[in-house]
Amino acid sequence: MRIIFLVISLALTSVLHANLLKKKKPNIVFILIDDLGWKDVGFMGSEFYETPNIDELAKSGVSFENAYAPAANCAPSRACIMSGQNTPRHGIYTVGSSERGKTHTRKLVPIENTVTLADSVLTLAEALHKAGYVTAHMGKWHLGDDPCTQGFDLNRAGSHAGHPKSYFSPYRNPVLEDGPEGEYLTDRLTNEAIQFINDNTSEQTSKPFFLYLPYFTVHTPLQGKEEVIKKYTHKEGCKGQKHAIYASMVESADQNIGRIINALKDEGLHENTMVIFFSDNGGIANISSQYPARAGKGSYYEGGIREPMIISWPNRLPQGKRIDTPVSGLDFYPTIVDAADIKRDKKQILDGESLMPLMLKDKPMQRDALYWHFPIYLQGIHPVNDQARDPLFRTRPGSVIIKGKWKLHEYFEDGGLELYNLETDLGESNNLANQKTEKAKELLEQLKAWRVEMQAPVPTELNPNYNPNTK
Repeated sequence: MRIIFLVISLALTSVLHANLLKKKKPNIVFILIDDLGWKDVGFMGSEFYETPNIDELAKSGVSFENAYAPAANCAPSRACIMSGQNTPRHGIYTVGSSERGKTHTRKLVPIENTVTLADSVLTLAEALHKAGYVTAHMGKWHLGDDPCTQGFDLNRAGSHAGHPKSYFSPYRNPVLEDGPEGEYLTDRLTNEAIQFINDNTSEQTSKPFFLYLPYFTVHTPLQGKEEVIKKYTHKEGCKGQKHAIYASMVESADQNIGRIINALKDEGLHENTMVIFFSDNGGIANISSQYPARAGKGSYYEGGIREPMIISWPNRLPQGKRIDTPVSGLDFYPTIVDAADIKRDKKQILDGESLMPLMLKDKPMQRDALYWHFPIYLQGIHPVNDQARDPLFRTRPGSVIIKGKWKLHEYFEDGGLELYNLETDLGESNNLANQKTEKAKELLEQLKAWRVEMQAPVPTELNPNYNPNTK
């Protein structure tokens, strides 16, 4: 009888423990890598880069086959993630000026760019802070001078800067004290993150935490640890991936993600912590190929906006699940507030959807399409590897819609349309706009209706300095 009673008691204790965990708000760790491509990790198919910790994270949670950045370069993508709103609402379309590239090659006067996320925006950090979360920012902010003005209690390294001056100490970062000479920045940010985790784990600390960890890596300048670089120098490349320094930076990111997960486990927090892994935009095409996807960072072809994505929460989410439903970085905000059971202000506009019903019960998304709007210019980097529409720009002003297997690009300079079937043509090499005219018309009308709803600005003013005969 004692044995039976003991078994029943243990079972009840286990159930009660599980129920308590479900009622307790989860900690949130959001890991954002900078410029990491869709195919730059093992669980998405890379055979060159070594990412065992990231791959293990994918096994511990839900990974997404068709995850998209809300924009194709750094600042706008981060603004979308933090605001939960698409680019026309906050006006951040690029980094710095919208007049990128040579003046005489731009047919239109681009829409003016915003460089700072407005204080009127209720950021994800502010929403969590209001709900009782302790919030910390470690790494690249890029949306203003100080993330602590927009919902964070603690900031390490975050400012308006878009990349580090050095990955090795001295960092010359005004909001990050230098470490010992030669200390590696990715290691240092992880040290700071682990210290924050340790400081918020005692029984006396009743508040859950939100740790936003937007590493600077793998953004340029490309700088890695010599011993890791040597390993990849002697490793055979695969499918356009063979850059040893870049590979060393990917591996360092992976090692440090492993350290974060171990720190959560050591403190008994792993089960009730939602860990998100994502990249802000596609990889730089002439550094790391995203084949079979076309192009890379700065482009609205698949290589510029497809991302590796994982959401792990052992206490709530299934393990090892892969989802092929198209999702967006816009979905993080509503997903996180849903997971934290935070009541949203009905007046607050969020353009994404919570992924919790999809992850837990395979419920289909309510939306039927994803949208991007880029009413400005972004100059080319490498005429061949960019795989752009023309050799001068990675992106010219336009909008994009993905609906089901179909993707339509619209260009404002010439009214050009490109229609692709992503199921059969992920490389976007076979433009079907002149063959599938009804489908192109349908998607264009839906795209235009979305722009009206969003009050998205479209450039129409001609550039008086434009010369179509120059290159």
